[in-house]
Amino acid sequence: MSNISKSVLAGIIGTAVMTMVMFIAPMMGMPKMSPPEMLAAMMSVPVSLGWAMHFMIGIIFALGYVYLFAPRVKTQNLFVKGAIFGFAAFIFAQIIMAVMGMFLPIPEMEGSMLAMIIGSILGHVVYGITVAKIINQ
Repeated sequence: MSNISKSVLAGIIGTAVMTMVMFIAPMMGMPKMSPPEMLAAMMSVPVSLGWAMHFMIGIIFALGYVYLFAPRVKTQNLFVKGAIFGFAAFIFAQIIMAVMGMFLPIPEMEGSMLAMIIGSILGHVVYGITVAKIINQ
């Protein structure tokens, strides 16, 4: 399987796992988080397009893992490497959201901002670990 194929598969599965974590987060007392709904609201498009964008972003991040991140991070422990990547993806996503917020309306957040940040970090770290384990680099 090529690195591109592995990246696409890892991006899809990693995004699905991250999304499941975000769906069960409210059951653990965290605020509701739905990146597809947020993307759709920001861009005034149907939620189905928000879902497509969410998974495309997950695939693009997985490609970034294979070609930019994994070759430069020297640890062989995939859990550590994936967790670091997930946290880096969280930081990158926050920067992109801030830039997008300059041009597009950001939907109002519900609940505690700290809980939202913790939940988002958790989701991205789970995504990163999933990607690292699937790609096995």
